[in-house]
Amino acid sequence: MSLKHSYSLIAPFYDFAVKKFSTTMREKSIKNLGPLRGKKVLIAGVGTGLDLPFLPKDAVYNGCDITPAMLKIAHGRAEKYGVKIDLKIDDVMDLSYADNSFDIVIMHLILAVVPDSYRALQECSRVLKKDGKIIIIDKFLQKNQPAPIRRFLSPLVGKIATRLDVVFEDLLDNTPALKLIKKEPLLGSDWFYRFELSKI
Repeated sequence: MSLKHSYSLIAPFYDFAVKKFSTTMREKSIKNLGPLRGKKVLIAGVGTGLDLPFLPKDAVYNGCDITPAMLKIAHGRAEKYGVKIDLKIDDVMDLSYADNSFDIVIMHLILAVVPDSYRALQECSRVLKKDGKIIIIDKFLQKNQPAPIRRFLSPLVGKIATRLDVVFEDLLDNTPALKLIKKEPLLGSDWFYRFELSKI
């Protein structure tokens, strides 16, 4: 089953599964970006639009997702909260946007979902302007962390929902155009983290 197919089936239940635990960290993550007036912002893997209620109204927004069923919900959420955003079907691992298009790229709960996290990060780096920021929230393993259960389950769960064995530092080591600005644990655990990156 492809990820697009599985998330088409998951879409009606996605908010129920994810909204409650992710709302606070999404809101805080966007607030920590500071003023966005006039900036061009891409929400990569926008999903059902759970970030939209927290977006300031004075920036220029684009959002993409590979799953039409998720985008349909995002369109409704954009209308509900009065957010002007250009939403379209696109693959985070092969974005259709031009190089150096955005001041900020938001990647909330998408990097561990896609089959090739490295390629997705490279693509988001490509469309980011110099000195722009990438904001990431997701579940990550620490370097050399054993986590045998998560590593065992990851190949199975990753085919239908999300991978559990992504080591962010390995991705960053292979993306020289990006540098780490800030790393912050979330939800009081060693699982979810927020990363702030800058394009050199």
